[in-house]
Amino acid sequence: MPLPTMTHSSSFLRLPATSSPHPPPADDASAAYAVVVLNQRLPRFAPLLWDRGILLLPCLDDALRSLFEVWCGLTDDDVVVCGVSWWVARAARLRVCADGGANRVFDGMPELLPAEDPDQVRMRSTAASTSVFFTMNSFLPILGCQRYKPDVIKGDMDSIRPEVKEYYSNLGAEIVDESHDQDTTDLHKCVSFITRNPPGSEESNLYILVLGALGGRFDHEMGNINVLYRFSNIRIVLLSDDCSIFLLPKTHSHEIHIERSIEGPHCGLIPMGSPSASTTTTGLRWNLDNTSMSYGGLISTSNIVEEETVRITSDSDLIWTISLRN
Repeated sequence: MPLPTMTHSSSFLRLPATSSPHPPPADDASAAYAVVVLNQRLPRFAPLLWDRGILLLPCLDDALRSLFEVWCGLTDDDVVVCGVSWWVARAARLRVCADGGANRVFDGMPELLPAEDPDQVRMRSTAASTSVFFTMNSFLPILGCQRYKPDVIKGDMDSIRPEVKEYYSNLGAEIVDESHDQDTTDLHKCVSFITRNPPGSEESNLYILVLGALGGRFDHEMGNINVLYRFSNIRIVLLSDDCSIFLLPKTHSHEIHIERSIEGPHCGLIPMGSPSASTTTTGLRWNLDNTSMSYGGLISTSNIVEEETVRITSDSDLIWTISLRN
């Protein structure tokens, strides 16, 4: 029996006015996107993702300071602007900070509106105007509701300042102390939270885009890649300035729609979890034909995308990575 097909696309990185040789895959059109921000340098396209109008924002410990130096998130009755995908029309109203990320919201948001009193920025009434205006040089929303109040603050509670914790608690934010859990990473905790509180109606349509997952300490990078395997039923994309990474589970065959204006040509297929006795591809310069791959043997790194669609089947879970263009 043939395997079901899973489609993949990086169209969320495409500018809204940019044309593409193919439309987003059918399941992308109904995708529910979530963004996770880790405590690493943000990729250059992060403002694009932030401004797309996405669904859910778990921001990890100390991550929001650099985030809000660049962007301004905003909410109205239907939309939380914290991420990706121009074809997403509705969004969940849920904002999550991990521990010290709440400090970044508290301090960083008023810095984006220096002409306003900081407390007025944080406490803007829900009865205020919900019109939104943007200029070429800044994102300065004029928006109602307590848009800078996180719905949930999660983590070890060892980084959040006491006055920030008290401030948001008094505004009704849920405080979740997870200091008892020292066995999972911040990304693992956030992905777990998203899967328990999905922004869409179907888990199969959920995409989690992770900014700041690559770079820095190698053990942190490996921990983030391990999360792909721990949640192999969820589409999680790790993003940096240089590349994107996601898991191709062996339960499906895969069609990867290449966005040539933003990605490629360099790519790789890596059997990180276990060896592959049989992997077959089309659309690459050096295709695999029922080929075995393993560490200490052959792995398909430094390959080149040749066609608009790359097709892959394997008897093992594989990591797919592709370079991102400047």
